[in-house]
Amino acid sequence: MNVLKRFGLVLMASLPLLVNAAPVDKTDPYKMMQAVSQQTFDRLKSEQAQIQRNPEHLRTVVRQELLPYINTRYAAYKVLGPQLKQTTKEQRNNFVNAFTDYLVASYAQVLTQYQDQDIRIEPAKSVPASSSIVSVRVDIVEPQRPPIRLDFKLRKNKQTNEWQGYDMVAEGVSMISTKQSEWSGQLRTQGVDKVTQDLRTLAAKPIKPEDK
Repeated sequence: MNVLKRFGLVLMASLPLLVNAAPVDKTDPYKMMQAVSQQTFDRLKSEQAQIQRNPEHLRTVVRQELLPYINTRYAAYKVLGPQLKQTTKEQRNNFVNAFTDYLVASYAQVLTQYQDQDIRIEPAKSVPASSSIVSVRVDIVEPQRPPIRLDFKLRKNKQTNEWQGYDMVAEGVSMISTKQSEWSGQLRTQGVDKVTQDLRTLAAKPIKPEDK
């Protein structure tokens, strides 16, 4: 199974760990993930009929539930890597917006595979006040296959002391690093404007149910 397909499968199961329809305590990364998972699974279950009729509804779900808990700008800058210094403010903003739309579409597409997977979040640990990056382990448990290990990386906003997700490591493979590697050549040779345009094209593709 290739890396991108692997990320698709684990994102489908793990996306609810970082989302929520109601305000939660974002000052503790473990409590945040524990609190939001149940509420979001409940929403996905309750809205399955609507989602089956109109898969595009998943974009709304993702925007309402996911984005407030993801630092998309930080993630986008990590993907740009060394090319970040070669961009203007306008180019950076355009890339972040396109990257955000791409993430929404990607997560919405992945959620078409939702099958009520079970999850196990590692017990809460004490987080030193000086820590700005935390990795929280999650195991995805499905019948008749070994558990999938995920490590969610979260970053603390030093101004608000709130945590936001920005990367997911699936069995040792970072999603951000994968995207950075995938797009680094095009960023160097064709520039950020071309990659931004391509992201917009990818984000505009319709959300369609996939074979389970």
